[in-house]
Amino acid sequence: MQLPPLSLLETRILGVLVEKEKTVPDTYPLSLNALVSGCNQKNNRDPVLTATESEVQRAIDDLRRHSFVIESSGARVTRYSHNVGRVLRVPDQAVALLASLMLRGPQTSAELRGNTERLHPFADISSVEAFLVELAERSEDKGGPLVVHLPRAPGEREARWAHLIAGPVSIVPPPAAATTPAPGLGAEVARLAAEVQSLRDEVAELRRRLDGA
Repeated sequence: MQLPPLSLLETRILGVLVEKEKTVPDTYPLSLNALVSGCNQKNNRDPVLTATESEVQRAIDDLRRHSFVIESSGARVTRYSHNVGRVLRVPDQAVALLASLMLRGPQTSAELRGNTERLHPFADISSVEAFLVELAERSEDKGGPLVVHLPRAPGEREARWAHLIAGPVSIVPPPAAATTPAPGLGAEVARLAAEVQSLRDEVAELRRRLDGA
């Protein structure tokens, strides 16, 4: 079944649920309050969000309709867990990679290996890339590609990967780097400009004298 593209907040919620399942299992499934805090967390998030409790609740309700999120009633509060692997039909290794991309944005294979260490320890970068290629080459009958290898940006040593769960990735070229003059060049230009002006003044003075002769 082809799933509709998710919103940024919906992907953030799924990433948080996957992350917290592995990093704080004692408090998983998460309450709404914990989910809001996880979505708005400032470290290890790109972009940083400021979602309200009502916005997170609406996103959870939409995710539940597609079975991405499962609701469970505890003794005092309602709690939520993810169902990413089953819905997307991917293994735990792929879920970890997708969660990192949903939380931190596009990353290189090396960055993904480091950032998923607590979610799933990959033996090496080649094993990370093997799963990424598998996700990028998924056939349409399985739901289509889930990640894409972005073109290498100017100045970058490696190309980055991005998830496609929120739809096609808009590739925005980085702003042109400002040209920084070589050390001392500004002072040299100023000195030359002053000399030119001084010569102009001298020429003007000579002309006045000739005119008055």
